[in-house]
Amino acid sequence: MTAKWDPCLTRRVVDLSRLVVKTYFRSQVTGLENIPSGPSLVVSNHSGGLVTFDLSVIAVDYYKTFGYGRPLYVLAHDNFFRGPVADFFEHTGVIRATPEHAAEALATGSPVLVFPGGDYDVYRPTRQENVIDFGGRTGYVTTAIEAGVPIVPAVSIGGQENQFYLTRGTWLARALRLTALERKLFRTNILPVTIGFPFGLSVVLPVNMPLPTKIVTRVLPPIDIVAEFGDEPDVSRVDAHVRAVMQHGLAELARKRRLPVIG
Repeated sequence: MTAKWDPCLTRRVVDLSRLVVKTYFRSQVTGLENIPSGPSLVVSNHSGGLVTFDLSVIAVDYYKTFGYGRPLYVLAHDNFFRGPVADFFEHTGVIRATPEHAAEALATGSPVLVFPGGDYDVYRPTRQENVIDFGGRTGYVTTAIEAGVPIVPAVSIGGQENQFYLTRGTWLARALRLTALERKLFRTNILPVTIGFPFGLSVVLPVNMPLPTKIVTRVLPPIDIVAEFGDEPDVSRVDAHVRAVMQHGLAELARKRRLPVIG
């Protein structure tokens, strides 16, 4: 997977993405100096529903800061690798989210970005937009421990303001008896309900156009797992600590935000 990364194609994609994230979303990323020169697992919250720009926001500033000598790999859901676009994603550093692929990417000495909350996080209700909640998923901690790399927390605000998120819809999926089918086909058990522009009420589809909300991302200092938790760290304790650090960072960003969408 990692051997497929194409810096030239990645540069072209990032250049196109820059027009969107810097103009439409007025994105701002700070703290990139906290990413170590060696391998690390960058752990971020995830926002924006089906039309999420979290990766593009970070990638644009990452490559502007560090250049294209070291790729930023990103762990992504299986659904990204269905059909003819799978090869395209792999050439730009987006790889399937498995422990094996994560270990392979980290072994190259590059940072690997992961959104542990995945679909659960990206569809969190608007009333919980500033809450760090990975839905109990702790695989990222195991990945970092086994690879012997630090965890670099990153927090982002604004993406969840691109429309109004009513519910993740786990109850709706159960009521419609879609849960088993969704898990089999899409590795998810939610049926999110949102309100946005121009279609109004949406149950996954139709896809509303995201509002031009200002997205601000902050990369926080790395967490040395062994230094803080010993040679045999408890996964649940590490996860709780990472989320607490991220919650504090996200709360700081929320306090500085004056108005929704405007920023």
